[in-house]
Amino acid sequence: MTRAPRRPANPLDAAEALFKPAKKAAAAPAAERRALPHVKEPVSMRLDSDVLAYFQAEGPGWQERVNDALRAAMKE
Repeated sequence: MTRAPRRPANPLDAAEALFKPAKKAAAAPAAERRALPHVKEPVSMRLDSDVLAYFQAEGPGWQERVNDALRAAMKE
């Protein structure tokens, strides 16, 4: 009894074997992570240049000032 070769002899079959979709394992559901209180998280924001210049004009700590302004707006 002859066995099929491990690799296809036909180049077209070999190329098709490379690009055939792989079977994906069932992914476990993502565990919901609760945010810790008062932990700062890195984010990316788009701000107008004049708004950014206003907060940066007073020197270091401008990110804290932006955070304080956002917190004040949140509490209103």
